[in-house]
Amino acid sequence: MAVVSGGGTGIGRACAAALADEGFDVVLLGRRADVLDDTAAALDGLGGSTVRPLPCDVSDPDGVQQAVAELRGWCEVVDVVVNNAGAAAVRLPADAPLEHVAGAWTDAWRANVLSAVLLTTALEPVLARPGGRVVLVGSRAAVTGGSTPAYVAAKSALNGWVLSLASRLGPEGITANVVSPGYTSTDLLAGRIPPERHEALLTAIAAGRPAQPEEIAAVVRFLAGPSASYVNGQVLGVDGGPRPPG
Repeated sequence: MAVVSGGGTGIGRACAAALADEGFDVVLLGRRADVLDDTAAALDGLGGSTVRPLPCDVSDPDGVQQAVAELRGWCEVVDVVVNNAGAAAVRLPADAPLEHVAGAWTDAWRANVLSAVLLTTALEPVLARPGGRVVLVGSRAAVTGGSTPAYVAAKSALNGWVLSLASRLGPEGITANVVSPGYTSTDLLAGRIPPERHEALLTAIAAGRPAQPEEIAAVVRFLAGPSASYVNGQVLGVDGGPRPPG
């Protein structure tokens, strides 16, 4: 069984499809029940797998607890958890009131860090031993600083947390790694990136184009499989390679 948060669209949906095609039954978590239903219906049966929707706000402790209780009624062991749920942070003006700053940073932390911590912690007792896999979907912005400060800090926290996870769970045969996408073409970004920003982003990528969600999912698929049994505590960039300025 694989559990994918933020599994209704974009990278999460692509990860769910890749894992289902690999033969994992998949549970999709997300806040929008209608989107999850549509994705589950589209992916169910892929690779002979069952794909189920399970609406849940993974940044809410009660919601996670209820969802995991329901999930445990479907299966006794979880092989893979993909923590893909996240959200961009609000870009604030330099003179924003402190309460706005606090709100933006708290929201970024809940969406991008606490969501992964809660889901992973709740599923930890049922992760396969040995062979369990924890995958965190981070961001290249954690290295480049190329986003809002709150988002950069939140995604950077995942890179640190994975070291703790890998060290603690490794002796039980469970790996934990971060997949760190660069600029990726998703429905979330469609129409939101101004043309000049799009071109600036492309000039910094050696591949000269955005990633497709399926290319990120291919790395998640690798980490979920037996070939990645000795890959642990790593941050794997999937960003097309950097192009030096000039």
